[in-house]
Amino acid sequence: MAESLFDQLKKSGLVSEQKAKQAKKAKGKAQFQQTKQSKAQKNNEATPLASDDSVARAAEEKAERARQLNIERQQQLAKKAMQAEVRQIIESNRLSGYEGSVRYHFADNGKVKTLEVNRETHQRLVSSRIRIARFDGGYALIPAIAAEKIEQRDTNALIPIPQNDASVSKEDQDYYAQFEVPDDLTW
Repeated sequence: MAESLFDQLKKSGLVSEQKAKQAKKAKGKAQFQQTKQSKAQKNNEATPLASDDSVARAAEEKAERARQLNIERQQQLAKKAMQAEVRQIIESNRLSGYEGSVRYHFADNGKVKTLEVNRETHQRLVSSRIRIARFDGGYALIPAIAAEKIEQRDTNALIPIPQNDASVSKEDQDYYAQFEVPDDLTW
């Protein structure tokens, strides 16, 4: 039988056992690299469509998130602008010189609050010609015209006007109307 080329070279002394192992190892590495590259090329040929779809989908999602954030920012800016307008209306229409000895009680967020006002201001508050607005952690009195402007922008800035109790019938209201409550009645 014929011997392999490697065996013939080994017998002639041209190749040693160690060099033969190195050559065999190098040949194995080269074959492994070739198979690895060919598999990668096959995968690249199959995935361009999938990767293009995923890239497009990711870009759409990113654009949608950017639109949502932009809408939220615009809403926040609009809210700040509205609050600034309300603040400016209150500052420019704020009444002064209303302090007095008559107490005016009103409800704010479920708590009864008191303002000490003069008699004329008390009558105007009762008749809703003056309204109470929340301002700088306290309260400010403003004319009804300014209150209408504020109400169009932010209803939470105003203290609600007390409404007649609906539990009392019209007949009872008419009956009790004949009994006048004195203005100087204090609690």
